Amino acid sequence: MRSKYSHVFEPIRIRGIDFKNRITLAPPSPNLASEDGLVTHDFVNWFRMFARGGVCTLYVGNCSIDITESKDEAFQLNMNQDRAVLPMTWFADMCKQYGCHASLEICHNGENTRFETVGHAPFSASPYISENEKVAAMIHHRDPIPSIEMTKEKIDETVEKFGMAAERMKRAGMDIVLVHGGHGNLISQFTSPLYNKRTDEYGGDTKARARFAIEVCDSIRRHCGEDFVIEFRISADEIAPEGMHFDETLELIGYLKDHIDILHVSAGLHSDFNMKYFNNWCQNYLTDHCFNVHFARDVKKRYPDLLVNTVGSIMSIDYAEEIIANGWADFVSMCRPLMADPDMPRKYAENRPEDRRPCLRCNTCMKHLFIPKPIYCAINPISAMTNELQDGLVPKAPVKKRVAVVGGGPGGIQAMQTLLDRGHDVTLYEKSGQLGGNVAGAAVPPFKVDAKDYLKWLLHTAKQCEERGAVIKMNTACTKDILDQENYDAVVIAVGGEPIVPESVPGIHKPHVSWAPDAELGKAPVGEEIVIVGAGQVGLEAAMDYGKLGKKVTVIDMMEQPDPRFIALSTRDLLKKKAEDQIEFDIVYGMALQEVKDDCVVAKDTKTGELKEFKADTVLHAMGIRPNFELVDELRHSCAETSVAIVGDCNNKAGTISEAVNQAFQACLHI
Repeated sequence: MRSKYSHVFEPIRIRGIDFKNRITLAPPSPNLASEDGLVTHDFVNWFRMFARGGVCTLYVGNCSIDITESKDEAFQLNMNQDRAVLPMTWFADMCKQYGCHASLEICHNGENTRFETVGHAPFSASPYISENEKVAAMIHHRDPIPSIEMTKEKIDETVEKFGMAAERMKRAGMDIVLVHGGHGNLISQFTSPLYNKRTDEYGGDTKARARFAIEVCDSIRRHCGEDFVIEFRISADEIAPEGMHFDETLELIGYLKDHIDILHVSAGLHSDFNMKYFNNWCQNYLTDHCFNVHFARDVKKRYPDLLVNTVGSIMSIDYAEEIIANGWADFVSMCRPLMADPDMPRKYAENRPEDRRPCLRCNTCMKHLFIPKPIYCAINPISAMTNELQDGLVPKAPVKKRVAVVGGGPGGIQAMQTLLDRGHDVTLYEKSGQLGGNVAGAAVPPFKVDAKDYLKWLLHTAKQCEERGAVIKMNTACTKDILDQENYDAVVIAVGGEPIVPESVPGIHKPHVSWAPDAELGKAPVGEEIVIVGAGQVGLEAAMDYGKLGKKVTVIDMMEQPDPRFIALSTRDLLKKKAEDQIEFDIVYGMALQEVKDDCVVAKDTKTGELKEFKADTVLHAMGIRPNFELVDELRHSCAETSVAIVGDCNNKAGTISEAVNQAFQACLHI
C-alpha cells in the first residue's frame, strides 16, 4: 500500500533527472572533512544515515570554492583542487546505493573570513568592517581590517572557481549543485545593499547587483552542461535594516530565474551583528514551526513556474505534505529534524508517523560545529556512532542478561530501548508516577512545543518497550535491597540530579518556596508576586511563563550583568522573545540571596554589600542541578562493578539531554 503522503512522495524530473520525492537534507557541515578539505570515509558514513532514511537529495553545507581565501569552518570541503574529485566519488556512489542524489552547497563567504584564518584581508563586493570583525580585532588585539573590494579580474577568477567547483562535482558523479547566494556570504554581499557600495556595473540598482550571481550560475551551466540541475539559495529577507528586504528580493528573483532550476528560500544573515539574525535561518525552540515558509509561498505566487524549495523549522513530514499540497513550495528541506530522525521519510512512507523522533531545536549539533567537533544529535545517539554502526543497527549481545535501569528520564528510556535491541531482559524503576524526568517540567511552558513533542515521543517509546517485554515499575524508589534481591547481571543508573537548594539560607524551606519546574508542573502553589532566584534558562523560562500570565515577577541572580557581545545564546534568545512578546518581568543582576521571609526575599548587592528586599508571596529557585551522588553510591555495588553504568545528570556533573541519551546508548552497547 502506498503512503498517504501523496504530495511529498510524488517524484519529479528536472532536466531529465529523476528525484524520487520532495524531501531534501538542508546542508549541514559535519566537521568530518580532512584538514585539507577532502571527503573522508568518516564523512561518507555520517551522511549514510540520511540516504538510507529516504530523502531525495543530500546537501553538504558550506563547501568552499577555495579555502585559501574563503574559510570559516575548521573542516570544510575545498572545491578548488582536482584531487577532491576521487574522494567525492565515495560520497556520490554511497548516495546512489539508496537512490539518492549527492550534492554540495558551494560557497565563498567573502568578508566573513577572518584575517587570522587565511593570512590576508578577506575579499568582498566593497570594503566593509563587520561587527564580527570588530570582535575579532578586539580578541586579537589589533585594529579592525576592512575587506578588499574585488576587482573585475578577481570577480572573473571567482566566477570561474564556482564553475570549476560544480564541474568537479559532476565529474565525481553528482548531477545537482546548491549555490549559496544567501545568509550574507559573498554572492549576497554583491546582491545586498548592506554590503555592496560599488559604482561600477556590479553595483547600484538591483539588476546591477544581480550581475555577479547570474555570472556564477552561467559559469556553472557552461562547465556542467544542460543535464545538470542548479539550485540557488537566497535569503528572502536579510532582516537587517540596511539589508535586502523581500520586496527587492522578489525583483532579484526575476533576474535570476532563467539562470537556475530551483530557488532555495531561506532568510537572515549568517553570523554578523553578534548573531542577531542567526535565528532567521537557524531557528531555536522559541520560534514558530515552518518559520520561513511564508516567503516561499509568496515567491510561488509571484513566479508560479519557478521550482521552489523551502526551509526553516519544518519539523515533520506532516508539515511538508501540507506545504506541497497547498502549492507553497515544490521541495521541503530539513536538517535538524532529519538529524534527530534520519528515518523519518521511511517512517512516513510506511504510514507510521507516530514513530518519528522529534527534534528539540536545542542546537547541540550547531554548538559542535564551532568547537570544532564532529556534529551529532542530542537525541539520536546513532548520529555520534556512524562509523561503528554504519547501517544504524544495534548489534545483538552475545549473552542475554537481566538488566535493571534506575530512572525513567530520557537517559533511562534510551537505555531501556537499547538494551531491548541488544536482546536483554529489562526492568526499569521510576520513583515517581511520571516518566520523562526533567523533560516533564521543561515541557510545561506553552512556548516549549518541541519539548512537548519529545516528551510525547518518550512516552510512546516507553510503551513500545513494554510491548516488547520490558517491565516498567512506576512509583518505585529503587534501593540497594531491591537490586540485591533481584540479583541483576547489570545495572544502568540514570537517576538524574536534584535541584540545588542553598541550605544555609534562612527560610529556604518555607512553604511558599519551591523549585521552579515543580511549580510549573502544579506541584506547588504560585501567588501573584514571584521572585525567581537564578537567571539561567530554567529561571528565565519560568519568568516568561508567569509574566505572560500577568503576575509580577522579579528574577535575581548573583552574577554580574553579562556583556551583550558574549551573552549565552540561550539567554539572548529568551531575552529577545521577552522583548518581542512584550512579557513583563524584571531581572536584577549582582544580587546574592540572603534570606527568605514570609512576604519577601532579602538579597545582598555583590558590589556594595547593601541589603535589599524584594516583595514575594512565592519564591522559586532555579540555581541549577547537582548530581544525585548519594543514590549512585548506594546502588553502584549492586552487581559486578564492571557491569554498572552511570549515565546522565548523575554522572560527575549535571548535564544535558544530549549527555543523558548518548551516554546511555553508548554504555548499553557494551552490556
